[in-house]
Amino acid sequence: MAKVIALANQKGGVGKTTTAINLAASLAVLEKKVLILDADPQANATSGTGFDIRAIKTSIYECLVDDQDPKNIILNSDIEGLDLIPSHIDLVGAEIEMLNKQNREYVLKNVIEKIKDDYDYILIDCSPSLGLITVNALTAADSVLIPVQCEYFALEGLGKLLNTIKIIQSRLNKELEIEGFLLTMYDPRLRLSNQVVDEVKKHFQDMVFETIIQRNIKLSESPSYGKPVVLYDASSKGSVNYLNLAREVLQKNDETKIANAEKVVE
Repeated sequence: MAKVIALANQKGGVGKTTTAINLAASLAVLEKKVLILDADPQANATSGTGFDIRAIKTSIYECLVDDQDPKNIILNSDIEGLDLIPSHIDLVGAEIEMLNKQNREYVLKNVIEKIKDDYDYILIDCSPSLGLITVNALTAADSVLIPVQCEYFALEGLGKLLNTIKIIQSRLNKELEIEGFLLTMYDPRLRLSNQVVDEVKKHFQDMVFETIIQRNIKLSESPSYGKPVVLYDASSKGSVNYLNLAREVLQKNDETKIANAEKVVE
């Protein structure tokens, strides 16, 4: 049965979609069966995995609003073991249409239950908001991975997100855990980046992933080619970072014991 991980942060531009695509691809490369569920109306995880958004006829929208069977809309990517449930701009209207649904916070959870046995990991790429669909994602998830960019406003708004997570835990999903805080867009040349790393580690300690995602040209270029960075340039720093993150996630979930000497060297 799959572990469901939501990638959430109501602040935009922190690397949620980049992480969803590349962590999923890296887990698939490490021979796990993985599904990306694109729950963002911008559908960047859909295009970044190699699919033409204009050609998408059915998406997660139909599952949430019309009770479409998710098995009928799953797309297979170019990486063996990596599948996608696409998104569409129509998802913008889903929150309004879901308002009158019974148990509206559990709609996405019910969708995922139908496919949970088919995967090892399901990663939900959330939109940069704390609206009803993000609440659905957190209610459906086993854990939440929070990307934090190494920039000045990194900690701004984290309190609000953590408060939302506490509310979800107390009212909707008692099992929800924090998978970890992932530092992204790190530039070792900048003193500010190092200050943010120190601050986040001081606040959240063991909840911060050891792996830090560095700024990398190949990582920035790969979405425009519709490829995870591991397909675009497997030897790039971005690819190495995300492979290390995937291994760390596996270790954290007791799926593998990898000695430090066996880690991919950065």
